[in-house]
Amino acid sequence: QINLVESGGGSVQAGGSLRLSCAASGNTAVNYCMAWFRQAPGQEREGVAGFDSDGATAHLDPGKGRFTISRDIPNNFLYLQMDDLKPEDTARYYCAADYRYCLGTLLLSGDFGYWGRGTQVTVFS
Repeated sequence: QINLVESGGGSVQAGGSLRLSCAASGNTAVNYCMAWFRQAPGQEREGVAGFDSDGATAHLDPGKGRFTISRDIPNNFLYLQMDDLKPEDTARYYCAADYRYCLGTLLLSGDFGYWGRGTQVTVFS
């Protein structure tokens, strides 16, 4: 019921910045949580941060303060500003959504029913 399309990934030198975008469409008239996940080769998919329609957020902060999440609620966009990128940030980044509040979620991938196809982020040194 929610379609998600990510954009903004690419290859960047260490220390650089990227801004990821996720566009949601479909049944977006009720509250839903949008969240960013990432998955590196050989690693489990991990949650980054989420933002729901009521303004509540959830954070795991694998970027240790270098990432900032924001949401354009009326236009159904979710953003992830990534600064001072490091090689360990290399991963495929996914946008996920579900009809729930972000407050109280532990950002487990199994709790989200709608997923984009992801966008690749590669950081080289």
